[in-house]
Amino acid sequence: MQADVTNECQCSAATGAVLAGECQGTAATDVTGAVLVLGGGIAGIQASLDLANSGQKVYLVERSPAIGGNMARLDKTFPTNDCSMCILSPKVVECGRHLNVDLITLGEVTELTGKAGKFTARVRKRARYVDQDACTGCGACLESCPTQCQPRFDTQRDLPVLSAEHTALLDGLVETHGHSQAALLPILQEINEICRYLPQEMVIHVADRLDVPVSEIYRIGTFYTAFSFEPRGEHTISVCTGTACHIKGAPKLIAELNRELGIGVGGTTEDGRFTLEGVRCLGCCALAPVVKIGGRIYGGVKVREIAKILKDY
Repeated sequence: MQADVTNECQCSAATGAVLAGECQGTAATDVTGAVLVLGGGIAGIQASLDLANSGQKVYLVERSPAIGGNMARLDKTFPTNDCSMCILSPKVVECGRHLNVDLITLGEVTELTGKAGKFTARVRKRARYVDQDACTGCGACLESCPTQCQPRFDTQRDLPVLSAEHTALLDGLVETHGHSQAALLPILQEINEICRYLPQEMVIHVADRLDVPVSEIYRIGTFYTAFSFEPRGEHTISVCTGTACHIKGAPKLIAELNRELGIGVGGTTEDGRFTLEGVRCLGCCALAPVVKIGGRIYGGVKVREIAKILKDY
C-alpha cells in the first residue's frame, strides 16, 4: 500500500493562489522561479497554461483526484452560451500534456512558512495505490480495488406501489419514449415537469422499466440542478444573485421574500405554492435586480414591490 507523501516547495513570491517557487522532494536552497498554482479549476488551469507558455515551470496542486473543477458540471456558459466542455476539455488535455506543467492531484498545501519573497510550502500528496509512472490506464487495478460503492435502493426487492395517476403517467411516457436507456433523460424531464420533482417510488419504477440502476438516476438527478428529489412549489421564484444583481440589491429582495413567504432559499411554502431559489445569473444584467417567477421576468425590482408581485400568483 502506498503511503502519503509530503513535499516541500521553496518559493520566492506569492499572489493570490499562485505561489512562485519550486516543488521538490526536500527543501530547496536556491530559488528557481518555478510556480505553484493552487486549485485545478478553470482559473487554475488557465493560470498554469499562461505561466507555462511563458517559460515558467508550474506545479498545479489540486485536492481532488482530477482537474476541471465545477465548470465540467455546467451545460452552457454565459454570455455566449457555448458548451462548457468544448471550452474546458482542450485546456485540460493541454495542461496534462504540457512539458512545463506537473500535476499534483490529491494534494493539499498543509503549511506555508517564511515571508513574501522567500517562503516554503509543504504539500501533502495522498496515496493513489497505483504507480503513476507505470500506469497505462488499462483499468486492471479496478479488479483489486478494496472499496465498492453500493448503489442506492438497488437491493430493494419489492417495487413500491404507484398511485393510479402515476402509473398512467409512467405507462404513457414509456410508450412514447420507449424502453431503451436513451429514453431515461426525457422521461425524467417530463416526470420532473409534471410532478414538480422526482418522487422516489417513480424513480424506482423508471429504473425497473428501463433496466438501469437506481443509482444512475440519482447520479443524473443530483448532477442537473433542474431536477429535484424534494417536492417543489407550483411557482418557482428565482432571484438572480449575479454580480450586477447583487450590487443592485438582490440580497435585500431575498430577505423580503424570506419574510413574506416564511421560507429560506431552497425552501417551499407549506401550501405548495412557491419555491424560492437563488441562481447565479439569469442573463438579464441590464435589468438588475431581476426576479423570475415561472417564465415571467421582473426587472428593476424594488423591495416594496415584492408583496404586489406575489399577489399576482
